[in-house]
Amino acid sequence: MSDHHDVDLDPEIVRKSFRQAMGNLAAAVSVVTTFHDGAPHGTTVSAFASLSMEPPMLLVSLDRTSKLLAKLQVGSRVGVNILAAHHDQIALRFAGKGDDKFLDVPWHVEDGVPALDDRHAYVSLDVETLVEAGDHVLVLGAVRTANVSAGAPLTYWQRSFGTHKTF
Repeated sequence: MSDHHDVDLDPEIVRKSFRQAMGNLAAAVSVVTTFHDGAPHGTTVSAFASLSMEPPMLLVSLDRTSKLLAKLQVGSRVGVNILAAHHDQIALRFAGKGDDKFLDVPWHVEDGVPALDDRHAYVSLDVETLVEAGDHVLVLGAVRTANVSAGAPLTYWQRSFGTHKTF
């Protein structure tokens, strides 16, 4: 019987199989927002999670090349707009590269950051730490406010949008 730890693995095969494995994980979808130079900015993310309950903290993972990340620093205020099941078009818009992402998307200022009017849940936070991690940066933030609306969340699974069904 061979020890699988001794096998030299092709890094490209590992990347491909890891991408497939992560694609098989259903993830909630959010639009992360902030103000920079007086203008609203935002991007779609599916890599975010509750980090701590005491004190309340949230983790958001942003690609190193993210335009939003370039606008953040320790002390920045960020909004995490957790999308509702019918928000697939909003998710696609904020995943794009354009500068007019907020055009025709109703929003308001909440706790000092852009907040989408229609969302499944919302958390505002202050960035406490930025941690480099591979090709991403982990944004660790202290939760300031949190609220939830009725309805089901938008999820992303196997490269398509859906939602959660209860049994």
